[in-house]
Amino acid sequence: MKSLLRFAERNVGRLWLGLVYLFLYIPLFFLIVFSFNSSRQDGVFTGFSLRWYQALLEDSRLVEGFFLSLRVALITGTLSVVLGCFAAFVLVRYRRFSGRTLFYGLVNAPLVMPEVIIGLSLLLLTVAVQRALGWPERGFITIVMGHTLLGMAYATVVIQSRLSEMDRALEEAAMDLGCRPLQVFFLVTLPNIAPALVSSWLLTFTLSFDDVVISEFLSGPGVTTLPQVIFSYARRGVNPSIYAAATILIAVVSLGIIGYSLYMLRRQKRLEREISAATQAEPTLPGRAGAR
Repeated sequence: MKSLLRFAERNVGRLWLGLVYLFLYIPLFFLIVFSFNSSRQDGVFTGFSLRWYQALLEDSRLVEGFFLSLRVALITGTLSVVLGCFAAFVLVRYRRFSGRTLFYGLVNAPLVMPEVIIGLSLLLLTVAVQRALGWPERGFITIVMGHTLLGMAYATVVIQSRLSEMDRALEEAAMDLGCRPLQVFFLVTLPNIAPALVSSWLLTFTLSFDDVVISEFLSGPGVTTLPQVIFSYARRGVNPSIYAAATILIAVVSLGIIGYSLYMLRRQKRLEREISAATQAEPTLPGRAGAR
């Protein structure tokens, strides 16, 4: 009994973590399995088949929605990183300026604001501007603008945390060596915050690709993203083609994560080897040699 209790105490963390992983990933496992089901029956696997992947390729709404979501997410991720980098740089490098509190609040407001409120307010703004200027029409541009508003807030938080941890002495040393502020940013600051830029881009890309609420408010006739198509199909009953689309997305994301992890691991090992080689090749100082 005591040995059983000791075993439970030692492995309670692993057991809890395993249960959490099961809760998260078992539904994905069943989704992948039933994407190869030969019939439309839910919960009953009747045989292996690729018919739903073929149906997916023949479904123009799903294919067009996928490429639209991909274009929107690519542009949104890039714009969010650029604008978030500017906002984070201002908040970290300039501690005191008029309106800083207001600026900080406006940048972080989308993080705590319900997406329904953001989408509704953007819809009202878009309609008012369109009536006054005749542009923009609801569609691709308005969806990108709405997603960028939300993504910029997340990108700012990620980049701001990295800038706060960065050693300012590196930038000061570069300026002492004759670099101009723009050169310091591209040669010193940008390489140091590159991991944060990549992380924020991936985060905002995922948020944009997955967004439904803002897209629902800002989309127009003939402009429907992939999540909107999936939800419209789900209202009429589950279509197994959705399982196939989700399985492909899971595979692509998993391969991307694995590839990025392997790249970072190889990069870390290369840096460790370079540091080790530089340490071994460091010349012995004359004072130390004399002391020996």
